[in-house]
Amino acid sequence: MQGIRTINRALSAVLTLVGLVGAFVLLSVAPAQAGENVFVEVTPSSAQAGSRVNIKASCDNDNNDRQSSVHSEAFGHETLKPDKGFLTARVTIARDKPAGEYPVELRCENGETSSTTLTVLNMASPSKGPATGGGGMAGGRGAGSLLVLGGVALVATAIVLGMAGGRRRPGAGS
Repeated sequence: MQGIRTINRALSAVLTLVGLVGAFVLLSVAPAQAGENVFVEVTPSSAQAGSRVNIKASCDNDNNDRQSSVHSEAFGHETLKPDKGFLTARVTIARDKPAGEYPVELRCENGETSSTTLTVLNMASPSKGPATGGGGMAGGRGAGSLLVLGGVALVATAIVLGMAGGRRRPGAGS
């Protein structure tokens, strides 16, 4: 009987430790806040010459309500306008632009700068896409959200079992 109590205490301690570590990991990750840093991103980062790309940037929270500018040899100068806490624009890559990597440089009104790279492609367009199926497996929740929910459930279970296993029962000796 003493061996079972020792195993229960050890299991309770392990589950409590796992629960505390899990809670620490989940609570210590701070969510990213829009506009906290100066950055510029181009979506997609690789595009065919002549196509349009989206630019999203931030000049820090206090400066995202003012226009700023970006420049690249791929599309020239462009003004970014405030949009939902960011600076955005949609630009067209020059149709005759040779394939290669082109820097995209952000210049904020407050003097801050940032840069990223836009890769211009010059490929012949295929006449027919690949026969890859109908996409029957696509859709539904992604695996990432299920893993997060499973992790939260595991941590909650470990905490509850650790607390329940650590309690002393009335009338139990030693």
